[in-house]
Amino acid sequence: MNVHRSKTLQQLCNDMTTFGRDELQHDLLKRDREETFLDDNWQACAVKGVLGLYLPHQYGGSEYSISTTVRLMEALGYGCPDNGLTLALNGQMWAVQEPILQFGTAAQKQNYLPRLLNGELKGAHGMTESGSGSNAFDLQTTAEPVDGGFVLNGSKAYIGLGPVAGLILVFATVDPTRGRWGICAFIVESEWKGVTRGATQSKMGLRTGPMGELEFKDVFVPAENLLGNPGSGSSIFNASMDYERSFIFASHLGSMARQLDESVAFAKSRSISGNPIGKYQSISNRLADMKVRLESARLHMYRCAELLDEGRTIPSEAAMAKLVISEAFVSNSIDAIRIHGGRGYLSQYGVDRDLRDAMGGVIYSGTSDIQRNLIAGLLGL
Repeated sequence: MNVHRSKTLQQLCNDMTTFGRDELQHDLLKRDREETFLDDNWQACAVKGVLGLYLPHQYGGSEYSISTTVRLMEALGYGCPDNGLTLALNGQMWAVQEPILQFGTAAQKQNYLPRLLNGELKGAHGMTESGSGSNAFDLQTTAEPVDGGFVLNGSKAYIGLGPVAGLILVFATVDPTRGRWGICAFIVESEWKGVTRGATQSKMGLRTGPMGELEFKDVFVPAENLLGNPGSGSSIFNASMDYERSFIFASHLGSMARQLDESVAFAKSRSISGNPIGKYQSISNRLADMKVRLESARLHMYRCAELLDEGRTIPSEAAMAKLVISEAFVSNSIDAIRIHGGRGYLSQYGVDRDLRDAMGGVIYSGTSDIQRNLIAGLLGL
């Protein structure tokens, strides 16, 4: 695996880290406490070109490789401790923009991708429903074929960016008797009649990234807004999961690296009985474990990026990356709190926030248990 960083890439990463540190963390403690999404920060990222790093020039993107893009998003996470914002950025990139890029018509891509990249639209991925749980394809939202399009009815739950989304990638069934083969994907604009965006829901972590319910009541969707072929919704979803599960944590890796550096610095500066606490084995071992988890997580994500750059499909690798990175972030966050002691337990220092943010990772985009089931299934079990 090639993990070498060229001088140019390192300069790009340094610039992204500086941008995240200097521009995106203003009043973070207050915004986290009040669960405030700051649109100005989203627009700053759009102007910086964050949302279009790997997309083609014709849509306003920079056309970097996926491998370069994930390293830049990691660098953003190192500089920007606002995990709610960075997760939302990655969510739109990999779960909304990527399916449109892969499966959209020329008209769909030209109409929506530039507006997603420049911040005019925010995109939400509408698969999850309150009753479907981990069985994503057991959805109840329906799309009835009518002259000129479809009529959409149903609701979606736990949708990242749902309360502020201008575009929603909605999965619905046109024929429940066909199971997953009756599912279609639609590009829906939130301003259309019958679309209701719910209020932002309070949650444990990632509090600066809004989440809420979406309701669709007799929403007419023009035929030209069907994404892909009729009945291809499950294939579109599975393909997009290769990207989402692999890279939605790209910026969280940066957070883990910053978390480790801050923990090492604290262990060197905090003394007990005249010795830096890092000299005590119980502390140094935790720091060593944090380093091993971080590097293992990095290798999983970088491998997924290289394989996708080669045009490979990676359901097993994506599931492993999602499992390893999400669990590593939780474990490292617990260790960081224990290393910082009382300071780690006080919210004013922000050490606790990483743990609250990390916990969501073992649930969304398929729980850790579901990832294990997927990996086992792909082993033939």
